Formats: sequence, C-alpha cells, structure tokens
Amino acid sequence: MGTMTIDGRKIEFTDEKNVLSVIRKAGINLPTLCYHSEVSTFGACRLCTVEDDRGRTFASCSEEPRDGMVIYTNSGRIKKYRKLIVELLLAAHCRDCTTCVKNGECVLQQLAIRMNITSVRFENTRTIQPLDTSSPSLVRDPNKCILCGDCVRACEEIQGIGALGFAFRGTDAMVMPAFNKPIAETECVNCGQCRVYCPTGAISIKMNLDEVWGALADPNTRVIAQVAPAVRVAVGDAFGLPNGRSVMGKIVAALHRMGFDEVYDTTFSADLTVMEESKEFLERLGQGQNLPLLTSCCPAWVKFVHDQYPEFIPNISTCRSPQEMFSAVIKEHYKGYEKNQGKKTVVVSIMPCTAKKMEILRPDSVNNGERNTDWVITTTELIRMIRSAGIEFADLNPQSCDMPFGLGSGGGVIFGVTGGVTEAVLRRLVDKHDKESLDAIAECGVRGEEGIKEFTVDYKGIPINVCVVSGLANARTVMDRVKNGEANYQIIEVMACRRGCIMGGGQPVKPGDRTKAARAKGLYNADSVMIIKKADENPTVEALYDGLLKGKEHELLHNTIPW
Repeated sequence: MGTMTIDGRKIEFTDEKNVLSVIRKAGINLPTLCYHSEVSTFGACRLCTVEDDRGRTFASCSEEPRDGMVIYTNSGRIKKYRKLIVELLLAAHCRDCTTCVKNGECVLQQLAIRMNITSVRFENTRTIQPLDTSSPSLVRDPNKCILCGDCVRACEEIQGIGALGFAFRGTDAMVMPAFNKPIAETECVNCGQCRVYCPTGAISIKMNLDEVWGALADPNTRVIAQVAPAVRVAVGDAFGLPNGRSVMGKIVAALHRMGFDEVYDTTFSADLTVMEESKEFLERLGQGQNLPLLTSCCPAWVKFVHDQYPEFIPNISTCRSPQEMFSAVIKEHYKGYEKNQGKKTVVVSIMPCTAKKMEILRPDSVNNGERNTDWVITTTELIRMIRSAGIEFADLNPQSCDMPFGLGSGGGVIFGVTGGVTEAVLRRLVDKHDKESLDAIAECGVRGEEGIKEFTVDYKGIPINVCVVSGLANARTVMDRVKNGEANYQIIEVMACRRGCIMGGGQPVKPGDRTKAARAKGLYNADSVMIIKKADENPTVEALYDGLLKGKEHELLHNTIPW
C-alpha cells in the first residue's frame, strides 16, 4: 500500500501486482500486446514501457509498485520508443488487413492507428510460411504472428496442454507446435483459447460461412438452426446493445430473416442431457461403478481425458452433448418422406465453442449413416453473417423459437456458465420444485468464477461429493488428485474454458472482467425469468419421451463408439 505519482497525479495503490495495474487504475489506457492478468508476465512487447523521474525506462508490467515512485507514461522519449516498436512489428507482419478476419479488431492495427503510423519504413525480410489448416476448428497463420507468446502461455498455463511453443532464435524465431507438426497432430483439444488470447490474426476460427450460405440458397434444403445458451449473451454488444444482455429473440428473428426454415433453442436438448445424465448418475451411484461420473458436454474436455487420462474413459458419461442430442433428434424427426417433403435436412449449430467443430466429426456423431450436425458456426461467425446480410440487429423485433423443440428450462439456460450443468442436474434430483429449494441449490457452492469448486450435497441421506472445474489446467490438478487417491468425488463437471462456455473459444473477444461478469449475469437473469426451472417440468421433453424417443433413447441420446 502506498502512493505513486503518475503523469503528475497522486495515485494510491493497494494490492496491485505491478505498475501497469496501477496505471490502468488511474484511467490511463497504456498499450500492451503480451500482457494478460490471467497468465504469467512475459514482458516481451515492451509497449508498456514507462519512464521514472531519474530517466530510467522499464516495462511497467514486470515492475512492482513502490511507495513514492514518480513515473511518466507518455513523455516524448517514451512515445518515440513505443512508435518504433510498433513500426518494427508491422515490418515483420503480413499486412493484408482488408481480407484478414481480425480486421477492425486487431490490436496491432489499433495501435498503428493510435500512433498515427501511415507507412512502414522497414523492409520485411521474413520468409513466407504456409498456413496450418489441419485443425477442424482453427487456422494458424505464422505470417501474422508477432511473437507475443500469448497463445503459448494460454495453452500451457490456463489449459495445461502446451501444444504451442517457441522455436529458433533471433529473426528466425517462430511460434509453432513441436517439430512444426500440423496442429491437428498434437494434443490440441481445439478449445480455441489460443485464438482468444492472440492479438492479431495469427490464430483464427476455421469458418464455415460459405457452406451455410450455400445451404440457405438451396431450395431443396431445409436448414435448421440450434442456438446454444451462451450465444445469446455475447451477440448484442457487437451491435451496440448492453454488454451481456440476453438477445435470443433478436437472434431468432435475424436467423429467420437470413432464410433459416426453423430456429430452435439448444436449452431444449440441455434438458434432455439433464434427464439422461441424472438417470445415468443414479444408476452408477447405486452400482458403485465408474465413479466419479465425468460430464461429457464439453468436447475439448472429453478429448483431454482421452489423450491425458485414458484410464478414466469409462468414467465419462455416455450422454451425447446437447448439440449432438438435438441434431440426432431433429434428423430422426425429419427422417420420413412426408415430414421432410422431399427436402434434405441440414442442421446448423450455433455455438460459443470452436471444439464443437471437432465434435461433429467424431465417429459417434452419426445416425442412419449421416452426420447429425452438418455445420457448426461460432458466435463470432454468426455476427459476421448478420452484418453480411445487412440486418439492423438492434432494431429487430424479438421472435420466439419454433416448436416443438424451442422450449427449454432455466436449468438448460445456465449450461453456459461453469457449474450450470451440475446445478441443472441437482435441480432435477430434488423432489421439491419451490423457490426455496432452487435457491438452496444455487447457494450450495455450485456458482462462482473459481476454477475449482468443491462441495457436498445430500441425496436421500447419501452425501454426494461434487467438483466443478473450468480450465483444463485446473482439470489436470483435479484428475491427478483423483488418480492418486487424494480426492473422492461422485461427480466432476469440467468445462475447458475458464468460467464456462460464456468465454468459449468462438465467442467475440471482449477484454475485461466486466464482460465476463456481464455474460454470466445475463444467463442467470435469463434463468430467473423462466417459468420452467427444471428439465422434468418441460412438457415438450415429456412429450418427446412419450413419442419419438420411445425405445430410441440410447440410440439417439448416447455415445456408443469410442473416439
């Protein structure tokens, strides 16, 4: 605790870990390319360099604040240094900005504008590298890499995988997988967090917009969309609406206007997941086998278990993810000629997750000889589609989802936040449906942003030890403890992305804790206004079990083939 003088102003600090944090606390937007508060300090870009009263320059991200410090963030000398750094980065950069997917959102581009750099004085001597398009989810363009190391640290420290690293030295330095393998041949789980942390277009989403537009233009194709819970709280702010506001009704209207024949809510199949997973859990609990139950909604997490902890594969729930349950049900619904009217049915899944693009290619995502989900587009791609169609999104009148698969419970909505799956299952397991019981579940320890949450709930006199995890590095910590006999859980929920799907690899990149909190709050608010709170209260789910699903629950809702 102390006081610093920043650009002539006295600024108090308390527990800020570096000078940069104090500067930003003072309302000064000091530029950075390699600094993120959630990963270790790298100090490579030097854009946050400041000058003290003795003329010493240093990177503010790696300097601890001290009482009495006097620093200048924008002196003539510092401005000159900062501009030169950006010029050098631009010289080694592939500057095809007009066709880059990051155009308008690229941090390097924004810095060039901010520093009034209108030309590049230096020659680019770097060798052009081929694109890595091997992943079903991501594209790597080494020519746009600025060696900030953000992706390396995110993959290693947040996800505990380390699929990317630095190679070579000096002007030959590159970020790449080990031995420059294609990313698809590494232990990459396709979570997309590298893309979230990348400030340029060096790592981007592999987009499927052309395929979707092609399907929409085909008169012989029925195009059906399903929209995941986390998408609804990440679209609005791209069109000037408040951050984190649920805009599901406007999304439905936009999709209808773009030509989608039917638009459904994936919360419907989230309710199916709750019904099947709670049933499976009780069966395992009664038999005392394959515990702890590992949730199966997150494909990046499932791949992580297959790659890192194969001995726990039998513990993974056999339930398909809500995406795959929904698509299987839709394809079954339109299987008959009278229902499909001679049209081919195409299911487009709109997800916050890049790993979902991988999931639809797994051997078990197939029924009746065809893929259940035809294409996955991320929230970021949906925003591009809306803009491409010229739709004034903020002015749209909200529309309801189509029926019979457009109704979900509040428990299905909160699947998008860490702990949401577990909370929805616990709602299903309690006999009471009153507000007091639901509030007690919400307050049992299942909610919150912590990466690892542990708590115990009582089920008919049986103590159930629960662990809720977000971030695969945290998952590794938990699984190692379970493997070594240091922890005893009956159920473990894992989402690969910190805080859950609201911060998925396919979501728009909006920095700051306020964005994260607003998205979570948006889903909890959406849950609070839902009349139906529990999966077993959903009448359309009950009707489905009595109709189309009768005798086909395992075939359509469960995985039977290993990856």
